[in-house]
This record gives sequence, structure tokens and C-alpha cells, in this order.
Amino acid sequence: MKKQQIIYTALLATSLQLLSSCQESFLDVDTKATQVETNYYKNPEEVFNGLVAAYDPMGWEGTAQYGNFACLNAASDDCYGGGGSSSDVPFLNTMDAFTLDAANGPQLDFWEKDFAGISRVNTILNKMEGTIPGLSEPVKKRYAAEAKFLRAYYYFELVRLFGKVPMFTAPLETGEIYNVTQATPEAVYAQIEKDLTEAVAETNLPDKIVAATDGGRVTAGMARALLGKVYLFEKKWAKAAELLAQVNGTPGATNKYGYQLVKNFNDLFKPDNPFSSESIIEIPHTSIAASGWGNTSKVEGLVASKMFGPRSYNGPEYYSGWGGCPITPGLYNALHYDPRFKATVADVDSLVKAKKATYIPGYQDTGHFIQKYAPLKVFESKGAGPSALNYPQNYIEMRLADTYLMEAEALVQGGGDLARAATLLNAVRARVGLNSVAATLENIYKERRLELATEGHRWYDLVRTGRAATMLASEGFVAGKNELLPIPLPELNNTKLVQNPQY
Repeated sequence: MKKQQIIYTALLATSLQLLSSCQESFLDVDTKATQVETNYYKNPEEVFNGLVAAYDPMGWEGTAQYGNFACLNAASDDCYGGGGSSSDVPFLNTMDAFTLDAANGPQLDFWEKDFAGISRVNTILNKMEGTIPGLSEPVKKRYAAEAKFLRAYYYFELVRLFGKVPMFTAPLETGEIYNVTQATPEAVYAQIEKDLTEAVAETNLPDKIVAATDGGRVTAGMARALLGKVYLFEKKWAKAAELLAQVNGTPGATNKYGYQLVKNFNDLFKPDNPFSSESIIEIPHTSIAASGWGNTSKVEGLVASKMFGPRSYNGPEYYSGWGGCPITPGLYNALHYDPRFKATVADVDSLVKAKKATYIPGYQDTGHFIQKYAPLKVFESKGAGPSALNYPQNYIEMRLADTYLMEAEALVQGGGDLARAATLLNAVRARVGLNSVAATLENIYKERRLELATEGHRWYDLVRTGRAATMLASEGFVAGKNELLPIPLPELNNTKLVQNPQY
């Protein structure tokens, strides 16, 4: 969806207080603002603006703790926390060392962002239950399908991060807000499945959209891909394989949704190549909003880029950053002779050794940084506002290589078509010139790590496959605790919410 619209409507939604991330708690309600909101949604334009506002939290980079995919990288064995010291960038280092508690860590930003989105979705769906002059039935059905996708998207992140969370599918009355309790993960997953199944079954979502005007807007392929991923996390192997096969089509060919593997892996993450044929869920960012440090919760640029740059860097290619998420020796060694190395690892250490650059090594420095979302000088923001907050690169949250590998995993786990599983796995490998291998879980897991490195998937993969306690033991991971984040402290005060185990 066009960022100009998102920026405009984010301001609208904030003024209506559908739910602002700067609030102390998602349960807080401004009754005066709620009264203003009741007078909105009178015509199709206002309904569309409300829908765009429901999309907007997908791109929030957080407030003081920056709850974004960088934190998930730090929690994995692919990256350290980094920064200037062990107490710097605490949103990364608490995740890296698993020292989070109710008051420390990025969990409040994740919580506020997702519940903001859910609140906005519930409002728009509630408003569309009535008659809105001029809003045609086909458009209304499409908007409803998009909104249900968004609610499923936000709840999917919440249930994976927190487990038991409050679940509501209609706007809360003021008298209810402090009596909200948590639903079981099973109940949350059931609601996610319901929303996505209805979004897909209603066939009101287009197969394709025009990226130049609607890039990032929900399509039928996106909805099926997310539902397939949900089934995978639930270990419903046959259903996962079925949905993902609809998205993937014939491996290597262009399918009905227009998806196809990009020929050159190095082109995938270039800011000037948005919404490529491989992109399924891509979250737009822009440099034109001139975001400043005073409104970081609504930043429209990719702050993660600034996190990944070397500290006090002076040299070619990159601009300076916070030194966050340095690449671990384990990932470096796994990728060193892989064709995807240069597109994944910023080998700043080699530039220093060649006397082409200097930087100040930070905490847990390895000399190797994230390349896929690196702060490249050629794409540095030239507009108003600090470049750190206005980097224009989109975040690709789901892409075709990911869904190929998820379907291959579901087929192997569920005893499905192993020949197809091998075709999917080896299509990903062939794209970068690697030889074919057998479709085993070990090979699929290895390929996921190398193909998707630093994109925010590794920690989720380790947790959902039961390997986190072993692979992350040296990092401080505690089984039965660190599979989830703690419920944020402000959300526990004066509510009926219960903290996760061992926090």
C-alpha cells in the first residue's frame, strides 16, 4: 500500500485514538477520542483511510526498544547483540543473552504494535457491519478480507512471541478493559485460522496487485502463504503442504500469483528493487516522511539499517551505525564458501585489513555485519530528517524461497511427496549454483539457515522445531522459559494478565 497513504492515515488514526503505541498500555482508552471516532467512517474514503491505518503498525519500528526483526536476529545463533557495550542497545543484548525480564527488553514494542493493529482492525470491521453510503458490496468484501488477514498477522506474531495473550475480535467497551484475560495459544491459533480461511475462501482478494500503487497490500497469495505458515507452526503438516503448494505452484515457474524466484540472489535486497517477483509479504519503508527522533514509534524508514552499520565507520560502501547484530563465527563459517556469502555478510574486517576503511569495534565485534539490510551509502536518505530513521529499504518478511522450504519441510514431516520436496529444496539451491541434495529435515533446516540468514526467521525456526534449547544453550537460553518473551510490565499493572513461566 502506498506509503503516502499510510503516513497520512497514521496521523488520522492517532488523532482518533484507535490505539496509539505511545500509550502506556494497550488497554488505556481515551473516552473523548473514542467519541470523535464514532463520527468517522461515513463514506468509502473514510473507510479506506481506516483500512490503511490498520496496515500501518506492520511497519512500526518501535519506540525506545525497537521491537523489530533485528531483535529476532540477536536471539538466534546467527548474530550477537552488539552495540557499544553490554548495556548498549538493550533491546538487542537482552534478547541475545536471554536476560529479559518484565521491565527490560523489546517486548513492550512488539506488544503495542500488534495490539494497535488488532484494535484498528476490529474497529474497521465493526464499522463495516453497518450501511455505509457509496461503499459497494465487492469493495466492502475485499476490505473485510484484508482486515481479517491483518488481524491474523498481528495475532500470529503475538502468539509466537508471548503464548497466552488477550484475544478480542470486537472493540472493547471502556468498562471491560481492565478485566481482559488471556486466551490459550490453541484458541488464538483457531482465531487466526478462522480469519485467514475466511479471507481466502471469500475469493475477494486479487491474485495480483500493481506494486507501484498498491505494493504491500494483501493478495490471495499472501493470505494462503500466511495460512500455510500458520499450519506449519501448528505441525498440521498436510494442511501446510496443501496451502503452500497453492502458493508455490510448479517450482521454478511463474505461478498464478506472479511469484517466481529472482534469478540473481544479490538483487533481492536492493532498495531500488522493491516488490520483486519473489516477494510475498513485504513491508514498505520510505525516506520521504522525514521522521525524527521525537516520533520514533511511527518512523517510516527502516531503523534496523542504522542498527546494523559499523560504529564510527569511515570508508566505502556503508555509512556508520550502532554496531548491532554482528555476525557470529558460526554463521560466518557456515556461509563462508556459500554463493550467498557476499549478499549476506558485510565483511568489514577485510576492508580494514586492506586499509580501505576504519571503524570502532563494539561489543561482541567480529568484523562481520549484516549485508542484506546494511546502510548502503548509495541509498542513504537525501531528504529532511536524520538518515538513521529514514532509510528507504523495505523489509521482506516472507518470500518464495521461504515458502518453498516450508512446503518441503511439511512434506517430509507429514510423509508426503518426497520427490516434490526435493524439487522445492533444490530449486532454492540451483538458483545460486549449488548441487542437488536429498530432501531430509537436516538438509532443509540447513538450507533455511543459509538462504534466510539475518532475515528474522532463525530464532522462530529453532523454537518451533525444538532445537533452541540445544543450539542456544551457550547463549543462556533456558528451556521452558525463553521460548516466549515476558508479558510487558506495564500490561500487568491493574489488569488480570498473568506473567509467562519463570519470568
